[in-house]
Amino acid sequence: MRKIFTCAALAGAILVSACNTVEGVGRDVASAGETVANAADDNK
Repeated sequence: MRKIFTCAALAGAILVSACNTVEGVGRDVASAGETVANAADDNK
């Protein structure tokens, strides 16, 4: 549960930081998705 919370907090920080355009938001969301996927792979 702690790792899920950490990933969610990290994703939120990425989304809030420096996304002034729709393209920037897309990149931020993709980065957050990759982070969560990597965390899930590490926990298998």
